[in-house]
Parts: sequence; structure tokens; C-alpha cells
Amino acid sequence: MVNHTDTSVVTIERFIIEQERLIPHATGELSGIMYDLALASKMIANKVRLAGLVDILGEEGSDNVQGEAQQKLDVIANTIIVKALDHGGRLCAMASEEEAEIIPIPPQFRRGKYLLLFDPLDGSSNIDVNVPVGTIFSVLEKVTDGEDGTLEDMLQKGAAQVAAGYVIYGASTMLVYTTGQGVHGFTLDPSIGEFLLSHPNMRIPEHGRYLSVNESYEQLWSDDVRALIRRYRGLDGKREAMNVRYVGSLVADFHRNLLGGGIFAYPANAKSPNGKLRLLYECNPLAFIVEAAGGAATNGRGRILDVQPTELHQRSPYFVGSRADVAIATEMLAT
Repeated sequence: MVNHTDTSVVTIERFIIEQERLIPHATGELSGIMYDLALASKMIANKVRLAGLVDILGEEGSDNVQGEAQQKLDVIANTIIVKALDHGGRLCAMASEEEAEIIPIPPQFRRGKYLLLFDPLDGSSNIDVNVPVGTIFSVLEKVTDGEDGTLEDMLQKGAAQVAAGYVIYGASTMLVYTTGQGVHGFTLDPSIGEFLLSHPNMRIPEHGRYLSVNESYEQLWSDDVRALIRRYRGLDGKREAMNVRYVGSLVADFHRNLLGGGIFAYPANAKSPNGKLRLLYECNPLAFIVEAAGGAATNGRGRILDVQPTELHQRSPYFVGSRADVAIATEMLAT
């Protein structure tokens, strides 16, 4: 007789429903946002898979708000997410790394109480050489009166997030998210078009094996940052050397370190004194995830999730990963 009790196929929809049942008075709105994001991710994954076969590689011919050349897939992914989420009645506004201003909900659609901030295709410049790329998202709850989301609603501390996640488009497509209580990963099964639970309750090791940093900027770093990286590499004799692994795609580097332990570092430098990564679209959501998995994130002076944003496209130095490794950054840079 075959025993079926030890096997279970858990789709992301089933998992979200089961998690929602654990929360008293849950309305299902946040669950709906996650369903819509999963759908958008499938559509983007399909575009990424076809990138070498159709004319969607290369630059779009325009710059984003940061002055960076937009890739064609950046624009496509941005449109997919906006159109997948603007009509559900769950959001009051969105904001994207690719757009200068808040993205309003069209007037014909009902507004909800949540806001979505996202980087539609992080690492998109790597697509041409088939390096994994990703989508990063953050969900906040509205704090002002009125139907429409405002800049004040967007500029909340990262600790106020109600959900955050990322999707990595690599050898397989994975969606990882948290609502602050555990981090869970789902792998897309292309044969059935469903995200299936593959990595429940993800935890990052206390100490990590991997150091992810772009050392080509070493000559632009301050002395304390140089000393910190030397510490991680074991060059000052105070710790075992970490393995240097740097893809140049934030989602790919973060995902590897979440699974294997380590730290991703993007310090400020002489050309980018305020850092390069975007606080609202990259730093905060990944910090929310790593803390829920037992890790930590800092800007070198304090906890990233405690930083009060002052502008929509604010940048920040960033150190994220295993708790003990991030503590070294705080110790050596905060003084």
C-alpha cells in the first residue's frame, strides 16, 4: 500500500491562505497583493527566458530618474508590475526605481490601504551576458488620510514594512518573501506554471562563508572601509578569510548569502559619498527579509530599518547578511 501522508505539494496560493488563517481579522488584501506579484513575476520570467530570442535586450534609449541608461527589459518589467497591480483595489499608490514620481492608481479603480515600492528588474545590465537578475518589492500600509497614497506614506522607516520579497530569475525562478514572521521561498515549476514551496522557514547562518563586494572601488574607499574589507578577507589576521563571491547583481548575491551565509557590502566611496543602492527599493526590503531570517543590515552607522527616509530615491551605503559579520561592519565603521 502506498503511503501518501509524507508528501505534500504546497502552492504559493495555498501557503498564503494558510498563513492568512493564522492572523485574526485578516482582510485578504495583502494576500491579494502577493498573488498579483506572483503573476507579474511569471510574466517577467517568461520575458527574461526569451531575452536572447526576441529584440528585448540592450538599452531602451532613455535614462531613469537616477540618470542610468534604461534597459528594454527594465521598462517591460516595470509596465508588467504596474498593470498587474493597479486595478485590484488593494493599493493606493506605487513607486518604482524606474520612475521619478509616485505612480497613482488610475481614477477608475478603487483604492486600498497598501503601497507598493519596487525595483522591477535589479541587475538588468547583466541580462546580455545571462547573469541572474531579479525583482525586489516592499509593501507599506498607508498612514495619511484620504484615498490616494502620498509621499509621506512612502517615506516610512523600513521597520514599518508589512511585507517584502524578491524574485530571482536564474537557472530556476524563485520568489522569496516575508511578512516579518519567517522567510519562505517558492520555486516556479514551469510545467504547471505554479510557484511551489521549496524553502520553508529560511534562516541565514550566524557567521558566513561569502563576502560580496566590488573591490574595483577600493581606491575610492575611506581608510576604515578598506580596513573592514581586509578584516573580512582575513588579511589583518583577526579572523578566518571569507570567500569572495561577487556577481554584480544584488538579488543574486543576496540570495546566495541568504542560503550559505555571508555579507554583501556596497560602501560609500569618493564618487558616491551617500552610497549607491536605493534605500526604499533595495536596502529596506532586503533588510526586512534578512532580519526575519536571523540576519542583520546596516548603513555602517546603525540599523537600516531605523533610517528615516527623506526622499523617494534616496541612496545609502549597505552591509547586509549574517548577523555576526554585519556586527563587524557596525563596530569598525560607526566609531
